[in-house]
Amino acid sequence: MDLTQAYNYDSFVAEKVGRWLNFTASPALGVPAPDFVLQTLDGGVTRLSTVWRSATYTIVEFGSLT
Repeated sequence: MDLTQAYNYDSFVAEKVGRWLNFTASPALGVPAPDFVLQTLDGGVTRLSTVWRSATYTIVEFGSLT
């Protein structure tokens, strides 16, 4: 099973989503996130640092918005 198939589960239950909820590698509260490439909604790319410079608040969604 590829990563996309594994992520697109049919029901939100612990057995299917538990492995995606591991936040141990996340920066601690108050520590800036590392800069990385982001895909834009129109299919382009940008960097987190570019977004930070152009917006007062930044929200980065990892995962599905469905």
